[in-house]
Amino acid sequence: MFREIVRSQTTLLLERIQIYCKRLFTKNVDASKLEKLQLELLEESHLSRSYVILILGSCIIATLGLIANSAAVIIGAMIVAPLMLPIRALAFGALEGDVILFRRGLISVAVGTLLAVILAWLLASLAAISLFGSEILARTKPTLIDLGIAIAAGGISGYAKIQPKISGSLAGTAIAVALMPPICVIGIGLANGNWSLSMGATLLYLTNLLGITLSCMAAFLATGYVKLSQARKALIWAIALTGILLIPLGLSFVDLVRQTRLEASLKQALLKRTITFQRVDLVKTETNWLVNPPEVRLTIRSQEKVTPKQVELLEEFVERAMGQPFRLIFDVSQVEEVRRKQTTTPR
Repeated sequence: MFREIVRSQTTLLLERIQIYCKRLFTKNVDASKLEKLQLELLEESHLSRSYVILILGSCIIATLGLIANSAAVIIGAMIVAPLMLPIRALAFGALEGDVILFRRGLISVAVGTLLAVILAWLLASLAAISLFGSEILARTKPTLIDLGIAIAAGGISGYAKIQPKISGSLAGTAIAVALMPPICVIGIGLANGNWSLSMGATLLYLTNLLGITLSCMAAFLATGYVKLSQARKALIWAIALTGILLIPLGLSFVDLVRQTRLEASLKQALLKRTITFQRVDLVKTETNWLVNPPEVRLTIRSQEKVTPKQVELLEEFVERAMGQPFRLIFDVSQVEEVRRKQTTTPR
């Protein structure tokens, strides 16, 4: 009895989903609205002087923000970056089979990316940085989480384009968040000859680009601006290309989970099982997994100095406790306890 009820309810649910999808993908959009969208996307994907200026400006802001390790400055670059405009045109052109629109969007994205990489490389070469901050390192190990963010951002962008009540700047900010910083990290890595840095940032850029494109296609398709029968081939290609990235992204996600657990275990081992850390306050830890062995930068407050011999002993202890070597780097803030002068009262 119970099985029959579950089976009937499941069948009913599937039928409702099928009816909804049929209604969703058979919507008819007025020819005037479709033509207006095509003209707007064609204009947005034009490789104009304004587009190039915004690309260069946002790249300068993002690169300097990454070098200075300033999240606020990087956010400013995200707002300025115009890369979301040709990506939407590229997605719609692929669905519609509009060669001119697709080619114009692709050229604008490619030229903007190339200009940003070259400019970031020049700025990083002039800055001659040797240490990478957390903002740079955060964009070198993309995971499935980044793909999810890109898909959400692309969906917002595609939907906002066909809904005039939604601010265009909202979609622009959502897309730019994912694209300009990793492009700049590619240039920074090339300037320093760090191929792992550039390759990781390239994977993040491709992940965001394909995720955004795919979800833009889905938004245009779901709102009836493109028919499923017409868009099937382009949609299959976008899904296939995005699917290829699932392998490295999945592996990176597994590494991320392992690294997070390892960092937590390392912190607990240092705090609870060493005499040194019973006399200091641990403020922050940052781990650079791009080098071998991984570097752990520990920011501490202490009334006593931390000697090189102590660091060496701690590294040996960590290797025994964790089963792998780590290089420990301490940023020590000396703390001095000061009290008011004690006065004696006469009897």
